[in-house]
Amino acid sequence: MSFVSYEFIGFLAVLILLYYLLPKRFQWGFLLIGSLFFYAFSGWKNLIFIATTALSTWGTALLLERIWKKQDAYLAEHKELNRDEKKAYKKTVTKNAKAIFVLCLLFNLGILAVIKYADFFLENVNHIFGTKFSYFGFLLPLGLSFYMFQSLGYVIDVYRRKYPAQRNLGKSALFTCFFPQMIQGPISRYDDLSGTLFAEHSFNGKEFFYGLLRVVWGFFKKLVIADRLAPVILTLTKDADSYPGVYVAANIIFYAIQLYGDFTGGIDITIGISRMLGIRVTENFDRPYFSKNVAEYWRRWHITMGTWFKDYIFYPLSVSGWMLKVTKWSRKHLGAQLGKRIPVYLSTIIVWFATGIWHGAAWNYIVWGLLNCLVLLVSQEFNPLYRKFHEKCAFSNTRFWDGIQILRTFLLMGMIRILDVYRDVPLTFRMVGSIFTTPNWGAVTDGSFLKLGINPADYVVAALGFLALFVVSLLRSKGTAEELLEKRPVIVRYGLLLLLILCVVTFGAYGIGYDASQFIYNQF
Repeated sequence: MSFVSYEFIGFLAVLILLYYLLPKRFQWGFLLIGSLFFYAFSGWKNLIFIATTALSTWGTALLLERIWKKQDAYLAEHKELNRDEKKAYKKTVTKNAKAIFVLCLLFNLGILAVIKYADFFLENVNHIFGTKFSYFGFLLPLGLSFYMFQSLGYVIDVYRRKYPAQRNLGKSALFTCFFPQMIQGPISRYDDLSGTLFAEHSFNGKEFFYGLLRVVWGFFKKLVIADRLAPVILTLTKDADSYPGVYVAANIIFYAIQLYGDFTGGIDITIGISRMLGIRVTENFDRPYFSKNVAEYWRRWHITMGTWFKDYIFYPLSVSGWMLKVTKWSRKHLGAQLGKRIPVYLSTIIVWFATGIWHGAAWNYIVWGLLNCLVLLVSQEFNPLYRKFHEKCAFSNTRFWDGIQILRTFLLMGMIRILDVYRDVPLTFRMVGSIFTTPNWGAVTDGSFLKLGINPADYVVAALGFLALFVVSLLRSKGTAEELLEKRPVIVRYGLLLLLILCVVTFGAYGIGYDASQFIYNQF
């Protein structure tokens, strides 16, 4: 059941109505039922996978909490133990807890690996060794990567004793399968989401209005901008060799706009629905296309994914036992300066490899991740030069130079991101190279772009939609939409909502002749 379907709108309307009519103590339970009903629409067999993750993470968290409580109780009762005895006891307990914890991780990540990556592995084995292993042909369950990472983050936090385990199986399951997050995240943390997810909520007109406004704004970005450009990108990529040079440059820009409208539109719908229910979900974007460098870009884009990889992979990896041995060896044999960099480089490369393959079982995504890693590491090494440049060149501290940096980052990230679009890595590099070898700039003025699946009116609608998006992004530097609108009369606020609804209904790419596409990140 896609967010951009009449079925979903009907489902949401009924769910919200019953949610506020029910006694408040039943609200979280009703959300669980609604979430499972929503998930069943993707295939009832997929319920087996999400139930497996929910049960295993709930049970593991309870076991870990029991182990830690037992340890605390034992130490409190045996104060006669000396430091070495306490240390030995803690080491034994930690070893047992770690075994259970690792088993849970391997079990769930094993499911993810088999379903998502088994065919990719066999494909490469067949290619390298000339074998003919048959493929499994598994269909990826809806939101598998998102809900699994979210649930495993919860288990990791309980293992780290950040907070106690959730004893109620139903509430733990709701955290795993809360339906607005099923399509494309965000990847919420338990301590951030649980406070409002399980609480009792009375209907709040103000909260409902701003939630609905956020939902409609998400539909605007998805249907008026992203899906309007989708036919162009499809045309430019399905027969890529026929569209080199300037077409590739246009594809980079169009896809950057489409992906942003599609992904942030979906997140807006998620956050808006949650707010209509009285639930607060973590923001996932902070105007990433206004970033001045790649590091800043990744602090602003898909924030919850970035912080997940940083907190649960990069930091633990950086201080792990074997990485400390690598650090010691590097400093001894490669010198202090290079030696201290090697562990950081290794951790960063591993994290970006994992980030790439998380996005998809294809070399395109792996190369995409490693290219981001390369740019980040190179930029980090050149930081001292950048600082000297800014100190000595006054114009580097002007708004004009800020604009140059923003444009540079946008185009660089767009060129790397185009790996999402073309069918393989060699083709992608060949097409990007054609921008410089066979530019074909005449196609801009000879009407060729009017033969790419949309007409001039579609281009105008997409351009005006993007302009609206750009203006709203600029205004966000002065505060959130709520902060800005609260200063306006009620008629302005409701007039804006009505205008957005009319724009979506009038200019959205749906209905006869259109097929509102699934969200791009749904495939990840």
